[in-house]
Amino acid sequence: MTILATSADPLFAQPRAERPAYATGMLLDAQDFSDEQTYHRGRLALALSLLAGGGTLAGLAVEHQPQSPTQAEEVRVRPGVAVDRLGRLVELPRAACRGLADWFADVAAADGGDTLRTSAYDNLQRFVSARFLAANPALPARAVVADVYLRFAQCAVGLTPSFAAGPFDALNAVSTSRIRDAYELMMVPRTGLSDTQAGLPLPPAGPLLGTGSAAERSAAAQDAVLGGYVASGHVGGTAQGLPPGPEHPPLLDTSAVFIARVLLPVGAANPPQRTVGPPLVDNFSRRFLPSMPLLWQSAGL
Repeated sequence: MTILATSADPLFAQPRAERPAYATGMLLDAQDFSDEQTYHRGRLALALSLLAGGGTLAGLAVEHQPQSPTQAEEVRVRPGVAVDRLGRLVELPRAACRGLADWFADVAAADGGDTLRTSAYDNLQRFVSARFLAANPALPARAVVADVYLRFAQCAVGLTPSFAAGPFDALNAVSTSRIRDAYELMMVPRTGLSDTQAGLPLPPAGPLLGTGSAAERSAAAQDAVLGGYVASGHVGGTAQGLPPGPEHPPLLDTSAVFIARVLLPVGAANPPQRTVGPPLVDNFSRRFLPSMPLLWQSAGL
């Protein structure tokens, strides 16, 4: 299978809602059928992005797997489903993993260790969730911070005979017959974090609604709804894609879903070298998208 370019998905440009109109005797081509799919996919994606926002729908727990006689040390992501920032469903149908020794060596070899040096921090409590910190009060003195992302990807599968496209007259050409919704899993070292930029997702509605009176929380929710459309980026007709969120480092696909933060303990040397302490995984800094039954149950209803 071949992973297609990010911009190959028509939803990348957040197209305006235009559905084909048909009439008897009208000449149709492949673009008309593609436009019909884009219309329906785009309407569903817009609904999901505004109703839920990007985040984890189910599963996708990230865990550290220590080395064993039969298993290399790795970061493993359990199966699950997320919604990306464009509203596309991203499904991980089976567990996926990334070998930590290979990852650390690859990052070090890419630039002689500069990225590892600039993604190693002390005072790590600044960059993790409150729940994770409560369970791990004794954080390493220094660690490389790496974030795990799940990205929507398209794969071209299956070939079928077709007429050649472009200035050709071949009658034995073939074209892709199916586009499979797939995924790409990425683990990215995080440089540039600070006390004011933790590099974590914001709440789906922007700032938290607060703990004021019921009337104040209601007013904050109404204001969030009134400003939610422009903030979603779904204004149509743009080829620039979504602006990056605070969780997106430079050059990363800005529709990618942040799912976990990994702390890899390192020593004081530069470039950093891993120590004997096990990596720690913060699963709780992500955006969670609980189902309605879960919300009702959590409210005691």
